[in-house]
Amino acid sequence: MALYFLTYDLRKSKDYQKLYDELENFNAVKVLESTWCFNRINTSATKLRDYFRSFIDEDDGILIDESNSWATFKTDSSPNDLK
Repeated sequence: MALYFLTYDLRKSKDYQKLYDELENFNAVKVLESTWCFNRINTSATKLRDYFRSFIDEDDGILIDESNSWATFKTDSSPNDLK
């Protein structure tokens, strides 16, 4: 199982709900204002980027990062909070 971080920049219309709903389906936890983390198996950052593109507008940006190591300070939650 791999840990992934998704960071987004929703620009003009700022329609967050579609993205939030899908992150909830992934059992993701919100780490910072625009950063979430979740666990996944049998995938890649590229595949996840392509998947999550359908939940954002064309002018928005996302970054998917597969992480082997992490540390937090004054965050909303952390990967330790994943179920």
